[in-house]
Amino acid sequence: MPAGLDVHLVCDNLSTHKAPVIQAWLARHPRFRLHFTPTGSSWINQVERWFGYLTDKKLRRGVHKSVQALEADIRAWIENSLARYLARISGASY
Repeated sequence: MPAGLDVHLVCDNLSTHKAPVIQAWLARHPRFRLHFTPTGSSWINQVERWFGYLTDKKLRRGVHKSVQALEADIRAWIENSLARYLARISGASY
């Protein structure tokens, strides 16, 4: 991660981040920003399911000769999946 960028971490609502050693580390590294899921949230489960779906449908059997090829394949899959979803919910063609 380039030094000039902030790093946003989505964490579950566990209390690990409250440990003094973790608080001290975070104070020394202000570019790391923690975001916590609400207690009993279901949206993080949806994110995990989406990554599982991506893995099953695109990555598990894929062959990628570079990180750039992998990224391009993922981006194309997301665009195509989103277009199909929008077409399905709106009745439009994309």
